[in-house]
Amino acid sequence: MKSTLSERGQTVVPAELRRRYDMGPGTELEWVDTGHGLLVVPIPADPLQALFGRGRGEGLLDKLFVERRRDRAREPR
Repeated sequence: MKSTLSERGQTVVPAELRRRYDMGPGTELEWVDTGHGLLVVPIPADPLQALFGRGRGEGLLDKLFVERRRDRAREPR
């Protein structure tokens, strides 16, 4: 997908991407210069809600318990 930059520096986010990333009027976009190009990231209205369920299936609770055991083992007695 591509869009064109206007004389005023404006562009349009393609409709398919707006739907996929739930972007509507007022959605803020973060522009990141990676040094090799630009990365455009939509900023969700509620960032915490946007993260809900992202770690599902990653075994994060087990990883947390492993790290806690390691921390306890390093603590002076």
